Amino acid sequence: MRRYLLIRVLSLVPTLLGVTIAVFLLIRLIPGTIVEQMIGTEGLYSEETMRALRAFFGLDAPLHVQYGRWLGAVLRGDLGTSWRTGIPVTEMILSRLQVTVELTLGAMVVALAVGVPLGILSARRENTGLDHVVRVASLFSLSIPVFWQATMLILAASLWLNWAPPVDFVSPLRDPLGNLAIIALPSLALGTAVAAVFMRMTRSSLLEVMRQDYIRTARAKGLPEQGVVWGHALKNSLIPLITVAGVQVGYLLGGVVVTEEVFTLPGVGRLVLWAVFQRDYPLVQGTILFVSALFMLSNLVVDLVYAYVDPRIRYR
Repeated sequence: MRRYLLIRVLSLVPTLLGVTIAVFLLIRLIPGTIVEQMIGTEGLYSEETMRALRAFFGLDAPLHVQYGRWLGAVLRGDLGTSWRTGIPVTEMILSRLQVTVELTLGAMVVALAVGVPLGILSARRENTGLDHVVRVASLFSLSIPVFWQATMLILAASLWLNWAPPVDFVSPLRDPLGNLAIIALPSLALGTAVAAVFMRMTRSSLLEVMRQDYIRTARAKGLPEQGVVWGHALKNSLIPLITVAGVQVGYLLGGVVVTEEVFTLPGVGRLVLWAVFQRDYPLVQGTILFVSALFMLSNLVVDLVYAYVDPRIRYR
């Protein structure tokens, strides 16, 4: 187990290095820099002033020099300072992280509460009308984009309940009910898409386990069907779901941009979007690197849990 853990941790280093290179180059492929942004919004500047601005932001140096400076600061634990606000990037990320984490957890609760029971029910009623309805509903949920679901939820709540989610975010520690009113609809919109993934994974995995020889043996011994399913099949069938859940947590942490934008939630996703529009390179680079590290950390935890549950999983 220790060797497995060591190899998994060491494998994160080249992955994170690749992320730094990718995010550094990709943000610079977008036309225009913060200097052009300032010219467009604050009037015309002379060439001398533009050169001074590029030198001030370090944009006059070659790309490899800029990357080396940024990577060196990152290795010292400094993600830089936002060019637009002058606030440290780490401080801006942490101030928005609560919203994104809360939305991610809410979506996971919805996904697990809806997806797993429906997957079990669909597998137990294989090829029946109920099974077909659940499978079609999951395909429908997977096919439609999250922003459409979010918009429809807002419209439905407004037209049928004469209610709209509040705009101003409040902490759950200060106002739990107010926070729930803000986070409920976004969690539902984001969680239903993930619930479809969980439903299909649970169904296919449970059906595969139910066809194993030890399940036939359990039935041949005269065990009741409920005991066979809940006592023998379900635990083993949920092992693959651990991996899927870990990947989905990382996906949600990094992919809530659209949902946060639709519901005007001040999370990390909206922060990245704003930083890209403003060409705030340190903020974009730091935020994406931070979210990528969280994604890899969640996958590492999932792999360790998976290896603990199934001891056959080891690096040789």
